[in-house]
Amino acid sequence: MEARAVHRYIGTSPRKMKLVIDMIRGKLVDDALSILHFDPHHASKVAEKVLRSAISNIQNKDEAGKIDTETLFVKEIFVNQGPSMKRILPAPMGRAFRIRKRANHVTIIVAQRTSK
Repeated sequence: MEARAVHRYIGTSPRKMKLVIDMIRGKLVDDALSILHFDPHHASKVAEKVLRSAISNIQNKDEAGKIDTETLFVKEIFVNQGPSMKRILPAPMGRAFRIRKRANHVTIIVAQRTSK
């Protein structure tokens, strides 16, 4: 069984978010939560929130609602680029420089490890 959670329009660049999610790809959920909780990056707080949502989604999907979090792992996690806000920065001699404030979308899929 697997469940997913998506957070869209996050106000950080996809490149910064990718640094954070590469640390938890394929890890057990408990290990991933502890890594994200103690990571100093701003993007780790958002990724932790999405991971907790994915865990909640898989527990709600189960009929009994008693999925052990020790058997869950991060099956798939990826970042897509969102829309960019265009802004203008005044420059010398009447010029203007364009600033792109990037956004991203994070998708996390957690699955239950089969016991073999």
